[in-house]
Amino acid sequence: MEVLVAAVVVLDSTLRLATPLVLAALAGLFSERSGIIDIGLEGKMLGAAFAAGCVAAVTGSAWVGLTAAIATSVLLALLHGYACVTHRGNQVVSGLAINILVSGLTAFLAVAWFAQGGRTPQLPDSARFLSMEWPGAGVLEAVPIVGVVYGELLSGHNAIVYLTWLAVPVVALALYRTRFGLRLRAVGENPYAVDTAGVSVSGVRYRALVCAGVLCGLAGAYLALAQSAGFLRDITAGKGYIALAALIFGNWRPVPAVLACLLFGCLDAVSIRLQGASLPGLGEVPVHLVQALPYVLTVLLLAGFVGRGVPPKAIGIPYTREG
Repeated sequence: MEVLVAAVVVLDSTLRLATPLVLAALAGLFSERSGIIDIGLEGKMLGAAFAAGCVAAVTGSAWVGLTAAIATSVLLALLHGYACVTHRGNQVVSGLAINILVSGLTAFLAVAWFAQGGRTPQLPDSARFLSMEWPGAGVLEAVPIVGVVYGELLSGHNAIVYLTWLAVPVVALALYRTRFGLRLRAVGENPYAVDTAGVSVSGVRYRALVCAGVLCGLAGAYLALAQSAGFLRDITAGKGYIALAALIFGNWRPVPAVLACLLFGCLDAVSIRLQGASLPGLGEVPVHLVQALPYVLTVLLLAGFVGRGVPPKAIGIPYTREG
């Protein structure tokens, strides 16, 4: 029973920690399947987290903070589109520029506005997304196995976590079972054929970037309003890059990418559980070594799978209309 409880606790933490990764990976899926490299996932998440923390601190409303986060992320996505789609700029440079700009700007504005060392004020519970207990979770708590699974694993998450896991099948259906998804994938593979059919390549790519912006906005809001009680400097801690690695590992497909995110989330959860723990024959595990596990895995996956995956054929190539 103790092993089951420990496994459920790790799975519960995995769902929470993988949530921003899943949202960012799905965002990257939209933009990259349309042919736009999206290294700027990190910057969009960070900008959204900052907007969420600021607006929630001022208004006292988590939902207004979430709206500000999505609006900020969509604006950054449109900026990326303006540079890469309208002006056919280098997509990697544009994404990196957004990351650097947002990292510096959020730290500067947080210090200037709140004077708390680069963070926003501590949010009260009324301005955050708190855990929701499902009906009967308390009653079933004493029931073996069922009580643990229902009360700990299924119940007790916040609204963004549930929304994220509902978004996974919705995104998969949108990508493979709708006209928009068909055009999006076609633009990422052969934009010339799509243009010949009378569909605007730029229009499809801008819509894909807006979808990516909305999902990154949710991810940033989750970090500032659910996982933490406000914005902290560099709160994303490389999660945008990890999500990009998961997307590549998943070969630009939704379900494998989400499974890769769960793997990263599980490693993160295990690393938290191992902090301060002693292993037989090894003694106490160094905290920094444990915390580095998700990032080490990212490097290993990128080293092993970049080049083996099959990216969209037109990814990274600015579209220029012939004739």
